[in-house]
Amino acid sequence: MTTLKDTPTTLMFHAEMIPPISDSVGDAVQQSLPPLAPRGDLFSYSTFLESRPPAFETYAVEEILSLAELAPNLHLHIVHLSAIECIPLLKKAREAGINITAETCFHYLGLASEDIEDGDTRHKCCPPIRSQTNQDRLWEELTAPDACIKTVVSDHSPCTPELKLLPPHLQTITEDDTSGSGIRHNDSGVDMTLSGVEAVQPFTSGKVQGEGDFFAAWGGISSVGLGLPILHTSAAARRAYGESAPTLLDIVRLCCQATAKQVGLSHRKGGLKVGMDADIAVFDDEEIWTLHAGEMRWKNKCSPWEGHRFKGRIRETWLRGRKVFELGGPNQGFIGGAPVGEAILERRTHTTPGSLHGMSFLFFLSFFFVVFRHHELVLGGQRLNNENS
Repeated sequence: MTTLKDTPTTLMFHAEMIPPISDSVGDAVQQSLPPLAPRGDLFSYSTFLESRPPAFETYAVEEILSLAELAPNLHLHIVHLSAIECIPLLKKAREAGINITAETCFHYLGLASEDIEDGDTRHKCCPPIRSQTNQDRLWEELTAPDACIKTVVSDHSPCTPELKLLPPHLQTITEDDTSGSGIRHNDSGVDMTLSGVEAVQPFTSGKVQGEGDFFAAWGGISSVGLGLPILHTSAAARRAYGESAPTLLDIVRLCCQATAKQVGLSHRKGGLKVGMDADIAVFDDEEIWTLHAGEMRWKNKCSPWEGHRFKGRIRETWLRGRKVFELGGPNQGFIGGAPVGEAILERRTHTTPGSLHGMSFLFFLSFFFVVFRHHELVLGGQRLNNENS
């Protein structure tokens, strides 16, 4: 903090620490001696959840806040906040003038611990997915007038399926497998430069050491590209039960405008205006569909969202004015050859307090803008000009 105290940047924290009174060490448990071992079956999600209680997050936040006076002008940011117990701590700090914000993730808003099957390590992430009650409180915070959660992000953390140590009955199977032998996607994924069928390979039926073990499996959830369907579906369900939920304009603010603003890219991203990048996604907000492995548009087909039913689907994606994806098209919808994304290394301009300056790398943030139009959403390079805007 002292090194960065006079730098116009944002200092981000993964806020989990073991409190002095804790008898758990989370992922380090396998190398620990009693009484630090977990109490329960390592294949049970409840055991894993109890090993990383809310106290891990609140203790970390308290430590961060205790040091904030060392850099009073530095913007502090908590990444992937899960525990609702942190919210009053952050609000009190903000009322006291501490420049701190937080984000939460799609999986904390769309998944609940009560629904996670034992051994289904696709759901493992840190901090962990918590209870339905915890999820409800996160949703409420998103639209609170004094909200401390300013952004919602994917925290996309992929890995090869083998690293998830899934039991055989949960391993991804291709939809067109009729051989009866069982086919699992290998880690080659989709070749974006070629058309044709994605590569698959047989897997052995032998038991993998540690399969289904939440403490040994890779921690992280794959969900990039699913954020809008996840939030739109969950928000619609909440409204159907008479519960509060963000509007589509709120989702724009949380996922597009606020993320761009936070990293100093509001002059290029997060809106549909003349002079900004024409990054656009066309979203059908009424289509009902179920996610299958073959429809995952990332390399390794392993995600807790497989089998989930969504309302709303991306039909097209445009990058800087160029169409790069069309649902139902050849090559799994991807258009063109090699990927055309760019690393944005320019010095940040048109920034606000707490935004990043200088060279920085951005991970898993969304900058598309959303407007409602005839049951479609248009999310917002070649940059927009008066002719193509």
